[in-house]
Amino acid sequence: MNAMNTHYPDAVRVEPINRHTLAVIVDNEPGVLARISGMFSGRGYNIESLTVSETEVARHISRITIVTTGTDAVIQQIKAQLDRLVPVHRVVDLTLQGGSLERELCLVKVAGTGEHRTESLTLAAAFGAKTLDATLNSFVFEVTGTTEEIDRFIGLMTVIGLVEISRTGIAAMGRGSEAM
Repeated sequence: MNAMNTHYPDAVRVEPINRHTLAVIVDNEPGVLARISGMFSGRGYNIESLTVSETEVARHISRITIVTTGTDAVIQQIKAQLDRLVPVHRVVDLTLQGGSLERELCLVKVAGTGEHRTESLTLAAAFGAKTLDATLNSFVFEVTGTTEEIDRFIGLMTVIGLVEISRTGIAAMGRGSEAM
């Protein structure tokens, strides 16, 4: 029995699940991305977004941006396990730094004629999207913004005649003059 002498169990404490953006500096060598993604899948963690590119050619260094979700304890575990991997130089939780910038690029193909065609051009202009390709029946738009802005644009284009989507995933960086 609990402290109040009752037969009812204590209330289960539910921890909030938060979204975190992690920046990881790694050696640019074969198998690094496989090791990192294997660490996530082996422990049952989900990767919502993953981007990677070489950032320092002379030193063969790449930057990986990972968006994942979990309780505070799970996020701490993920960061600690990433830090232990041999090719990893540094792990920074941009969410905890506060004020980080996040952007995503999306290519959106929309088909339509007449009214739908005009409406898609108007919406694209409102979102600051560039028209990359135009035919008599379709457009391909390039839109850059936060994940929420991209989701809104896709939602509106779905009504008009969305055909295909290609998203890059999130690229993120902390504000200010200091390097990570």
